[in-house]
Amino acid sequence: MNPFPFPMTTHLFPRAAGRLGALVLAALVAGAVFAQSPAPSAAKPDGGALAPLAWLEGCWRGSAGDIEFREQWMPLRGNLLIGVSQTVARDNTQDYEYLRLEARPDGVYYVAMQEGRKESAFRLSEQSVDRAEGRNDEIFIFVNAALEFPQKITYRRASEGWLYAVVEGKSKGVDRQVTYPMRRIGCESGEFIRR
Repeated sequence: MNPFPFPMTTHLFPRAAGRLGALVLAALVAGAVFAQSPAPSAAKPDGGALAPLAWLEGCWRGSAGDIEFREQWMPLRGNLLIGVSQTVARDNTQDYEYLRLEARPDGVYYVAMQEGRKESAFRLSEQSVDRAEGRNDEIFIFVNAALEFPQKITYRRASEGWLYAVVEGKSKGVDRQVTYPMRRIGCESGEFIRR
């Protein structure tokens, strides 16, 4: 279909224009086609119950001594946030797991699956904001009381691109807590991002 009210021939341009005329015509045709095409929707789906967690999208990195840990989360799509985590010490992978956040009829769940183990699901039990001492940290607490360790996973979204993942439970009857401080990074560059 011709978007112009005149025939699509190069005889409309003087011969002296030659290739320049053909390029201009091609640009006009492309512009007219794009102008008639519906613009893609820039609006993202609201994500429903998972929308408050959509900020996780992207890459996160932290370290403690010679141990480095990372998480990477895909964008919220199809009512799921899908992620992966990896812990490396001295260039050797110590641990990794596949992660997902999903809405179920009884709430939002954080689901983790390590190699060789069945998946563990933790229900979102609390969502709050910590405003103490000038903070404005968003806190998400996921719980599975049927497990020994971890029983509770907390994600704290702090300022300047910080994420604190805290894993708590009991190990041989003793309370145990591990904190993973991470910063948002560019997935390709590895550079820290403050947002």
